[in-house]
Amino acid sequence: MAMKRGELIYKIYRALTYGLSPLIQLHLRWRKFRGLEHPLRWRERLGLPSLSRPPGPLFWFHAVSLGEGMCAIPVIKCCIERRPDVTVLMTTTTTSAFEVIKHQLPNNVLYQFSPVDTPGAIDAFLRYWKPSAIVLMESELWPNLIIGAAKNGIALALLNARISAKSYDSWSQPFVNSLTSLMLSKFLLILPLSTTQAIRFQLLQCPPFIINFCGDLKYAVGNIDTNEGDQRALKELQVQLMNRKVWMASSIHKGEEKVMLGVHNALKQIHPDIITIIVPRHPQHGKQIALELEKDGIRVALRSHHDKLMPGTNIYVVDTLGELQKFYRLTPIAVIGGSFLPGSAGHNISEAAAAGCAILTGPYIGHFSHMATQMQRLNPLSVLQVPGHILVEALSNLLSDAKLLEERQEAAKQAYHALSCGITENVWSFLDFHIFRIALANEDYP
Repeated sequence: MAMKRGELIYKIYRALTYGLSPLIQLHLRWRKFRGLEHPLRWRERLGLPSLSRPPGPLFWFHAVSLGEGMCAIPVIKCCIERRPDVTVLMTTTTTSAFEVIKHQLPNNVLYQFSPVDTPGAIDAFLRYWKPSAIVLMESELWPNLIIGAAKNGIALALLNARISAKSYDSWSQPFVNSLTSLMLSKFLLILPLSTTQAIRFQLLQCPPFIINFCGDLKYAVGNIDTNEGDQRALKELQVQLMNRKVWMASSIHKGEEKVMLGVHNALKQIHPDIITIIVPRHPQHGKQIALELEKDGIRVALRSHHDKLMPGTNIYVVDTLGELQKFYRLTPIAVIGGSFLPGSAGHNISEAAAAGCAILTGPYIGHFSHMATQMQRLNPLSVLQVPGHILVEALSNLLSDAKLLEERQEAAKQAYHALSCGITENVWSFLDFHIFRIALANEDYP
């Protein structure tokens, strides 16, 4: 009965998305006009390819944005190494992800923008690419995609699977919970981020036998490749930072810059030569921060302008994409943003830990709380959670006590190495056994 109700609700969803398709296409054109879609490749979002499909089996990896996409890359590299006879297709949704990930993928990986979840776009995409298996990242649950893939006999997996509390409430509503159950029944493998996430999937009637655990792929994200010009510029900046007190506020959201600049001003009273590196979540926000500071007569070095830290400059704003890992390697202390204002959900802390930073984060970290807890269990000094009004005191202690700073840096690095060990290999083992072997058993490829 529940399955039939789910199929009925899916038919309604499919009819609605079919009817809204012209409006969705207009919306995509409007987004292209505003610079939110790729100016030349935006039609890929309608399922129209810009590359040729090679013959033979093809595995499709999909992630919505940069963070999820970077998590997929280690698994993609493993797939290419272990299955050289298979073509890998990668898709993401956002242009910011595209601009970074296109430089990080192996050369033989095909890269496209993902289709919107309308019947026409999904059907055209699946008909052209004919994937043997689809690997979705984190929370990409789209009815037309999932049910369309299942009808075509395509094996489905969900990696780093998570459902936020808000999404859980939406997916468990009486009218849609049967559709949720129908979608989840189409997967052959789900690897949740944590036990809490696994419970949420089971409460949404996900078959328990498809749920397995192997760790968080965010720990497996490797170093972002850097060209020679960038390496030279970063080395020059490293020289400029020598013998100065340095800390970094990373992935900050709008509103948090006030917190961080307030902290900077307070720390400058104690350490006049301090350098504060600010890395906003969105590059445009960085330009806005720099403009406001310059209006107030405060000198700012801007990364996109290749500015140097001149005497009297204490703030360096990174208004570029895909450079967060590089700057973690330049600072001993990282304050992870997106966590200091109510309603925030935190950001990945493992990249800072891998670089050996002492890590501080705010109290609002959403599903990243499992990562912080894991690291703190291994070493209580690895992550320090503090509210904004205590941030000055916490940073001042680290900047004034070299031994304490070194202990926190080492604790973060040790916790990261313990949690990252073997994750990619574990994920590959599950994928190969539950998905890829089944997919390749069908030899009817184009």
